[in-house]
Amino acid sequence: MTVELLLEQFYTDVRTVERLSENTAKTYSECILQFLKKLQEMKIKLRDVTVQNLVYYLAWRKSMGMDELTVAKDISALRSFGSYLKRKQYWKENVALLLDRPKAGRALPKVMSVEQVDAFLNSIDLSKPLGIRDRALYELIYSCGLRISEAASLKVANLHLNERILIVRGKGDKERMVPFGQAAKERLEVYLNEVRPSLVGSRVVDEVFVNYQGKPLSRKGIWKNFQTYEALSGVNAKVHTLRHSFATHLLAGGMDLRSVQELLGHSDLATTTIYTHVENSQLREGHKKFFPGHGVEGKND
Repeated sequence: MTVELLLEQFYTDVRTVERLSENTAKTYSECILQFLKKLQEMKIKLRDVTVQNLVYYLAWRKSMGMDELTVAKDISALRSFGSYLKRKQYWKENVALLLDRPKAGRALPKVMSVEQVDAFLNSIDLSKPLGIRDRALYELIYSCGLRISEAASLKVANLHLNERILIVRGKGDKERMVPFGQAAKERLEVYLNEVRPSLVGSRVVDEVFVNYQGKPLSRKGIWKNFQTYEALSGVNAKVHTLRHSFATHLLAGGMDLRSVQELLGHSDLATTTIYTHVENSQLREGHKKFFPGHGVEGKND
């Protein structure tokens, strides 16, 4: 079996069996490609791989300047690959499970203050149709703590304006229900009633957010537009910073960690606890209970 075919089958397996996201599956495939190349270089057959070979490979990766997070990602990919090989009876045991993940010192997530979020949102020109769309988009990302992929793939059928609830399909194809604030609702109503129909025309488009051609707005499009407003507002951030800010502002306002975990769609509470280390006394100023909502009534606003 060629390396290309093996990687293709592995990718399909982790998408359908392990139900990993497309991005994670691609990342794992890239990790395994590097591993298979190293095996060829060392003249070791895949069937004969031992845990010692894996440890040597990871040590080599570190010697090439890879940080702890990258090595941890490699280990996760190797474990997943080992599970696939065992299911296919190519390996008797998944030797990659013997690897210990390094205790990586994760960098604290960058967070915007409430004032910075407002400055960013207020930099969007509402006199233009696409500006109205973008204000609704980024308001919703912040109000719900969405990942960029979740915002891009959000379906009209999963958006319930009156109830101020949306259904998100996150990592691993897992669905979660997330409330959003009154400010986001008002921005969405204007976009959906006054802008989106003229962009879409007579076509049927499932996604909420569309580009100037009426086609689904891509992740790249969301990212590029964010950069424009970032420059205009003078705020140094990324799209994902809105998600970090959402989580941190909730915790600073008093919401319990488990609830924030549910809203973010984290499968492991440990992933959410990183936000408890982001301490900034200014975040507490001007907060309502749980969420600031920049002047809008309601505890989830």
